Amino acid sequence: MANKRVGGILYIAVNGERLQAKGSFTYNHGVDKREAVVGSDQVHGFKELPQAPFIEGAITDSDELDVPTLKAVRDSTVTLELANGKVFTLYQAWYLVDGDVTTEEGEIQVRFEGISATESA
Repeated sequence: MANKRVGGILYIAVNGERLQAKGSFTYNHGVDKREAVVGSDQVHGFKELPQAPFIEGAITDSDELDVPTLKAVRDSTVTLELANGKVFTLYQAWYLVDGDVTTEEGEIQVRFEGISATESA
């Protein structure tokens, strides 16, 4: 088996403008979520519900980052470039969380959700 990088360095960008990624990020393609439908006698089957694709993690604040502008992001393209060479892209995305900034490390939790997503290698 080849010695391949599977994790580590990553980049996140909103409309092509890079943010300072910090730590671990999570992403989801937004495929339908299945849940069991259970009756009082047996499992009757399952239901499927849509879920929004997302990218979530933390970034570092800087003097160049305008937090109110970040919080106002909507109808945007957000990309997450992974260490393994994959690029996960959200389309028609919006910023979702509060935008609180910690002062000790200048950390901002971010979550972007979108209408659709793709992954390419």
